[in-house]
Amino acid sequence: MSLRIATFNVENLMNRFDFSGFRNELHQDRALALYDIADENEYRLLERARTIAHTDDARQLSALAIGEARADIICLQEVDNLEALKAFEYGYLFKMVGAGYREKYISTGNDSRGIDVAIMARTETATGEPIEFVRMTSHAHLTFADLGLASPELESSGNKANERIFRRDCLEVDFRIGGKPVTVYCVHFKSMGSPRNGLDGREATMPLRTAEARAVRRIIEDRFGPDHAAKKNWIVCGDLNDYSERILIEGDLFAPQRFTPVTETRTAITELTAGGLCENVVSRLPEMERWTLYHTRGPQERHLCQLDYVLLSKRLADTNAKALPTIVRGGQPYRTPFPPGQEPVRYPRIGWDRPKASDHCPVAITLDLI
Repeated sequence: MSLRIATFNVENLMNRFDFSGFRNELHQDRALALYDIADENEYRLLERARTIAHTDDARQLSALAIGEARADIICLQEVDNLEALKAFEYGYLFKMVGAGYREKYISTGNDSRGIDVAIMARTETATGEPIEFVRMTSHAHLTFADLGLASPELESSGNKANERIFRRDCLEVDFRIGGKPVTVYCVHFKSMGSPRNGLDGREATMPLRTAEARAVRRIIEDRFGPDHAAKKNWIVCGDLNDYSERILIEGDLFAPQRFTPVTETRTAITELTAGGLCENVVSRLPEMERWTLYHTRGPQERHLCQLDYVLLSKRLADTNAKALPTIVRGGQPYRTPFPPGQEPVRYPRIGWDRPKASDHCPVAITLDLI
């Protein structure tokens, strides 16, 4: 029997408005920044109109990307709440792909913006095997001290021992697929952010992402036993906000662009994969095809990288040694530079920068369960 699983950072699937841009220009949308707005009331009216107009296109494109992933179970990041997920699934996804993700699981995590992780599942796989829910566990409450992960490096970066580890959650859901057990962990690690304290955003936030990765590993090993965890059926899916390699981009739209792969010396991902506990299946693809996000802070800082992961336990990786993941890129905006030969057929109404399905690409893989 087979299971197709996917992960997708759906980018701000919200059911509320954010008016903080009136007082903080860093939060203000660039379209509204063009206008001389008289007062906060006018700003709120304009922000509502702008958000609604943008959201309809964006969610149609998000639904197309999820539909193309063709997953039986999909892990999502940046979901506001269960009501927003239900409205999106019924109003957009259901109307495009038909009978689909009736089961939805979400936890209230620790993110200051209120964005959470969620899992949607069909009632049966594409091959007709029943997908049965067994249990759901949130780990959002865990602190550094709870798991013995407090350290001077974390203290120096402002993370106290009694503070919560996960900036969102590590949502653990047990399923039985045609009677076979499989556990799914949906995560969304600390974002890199802007440079601070003389360090770039990635290095400044590395201690926290490393702790989050260690915490996920500890949760898995505590659940299954350190000597047995690699032999069980489990999958870690999500936006880990870190990479072990990048594709640097030089040149511009009007000149030949150059794509150069580089390997990083440090990454939080190895905290999970060390010792063969699990495998990043995207690494099975050629190095120029592993990216899931285009990052830019201007012409001098541009690269493609993998932030979105499907990590298979050693058992699942070994029994699916020839399985290759699919990265869905048809929802990427036209500003995203593609290495030669990778340009996708984009969905209707994709824009230069927006509308788009998300800034991230869904990753999906079909697995045999034994």
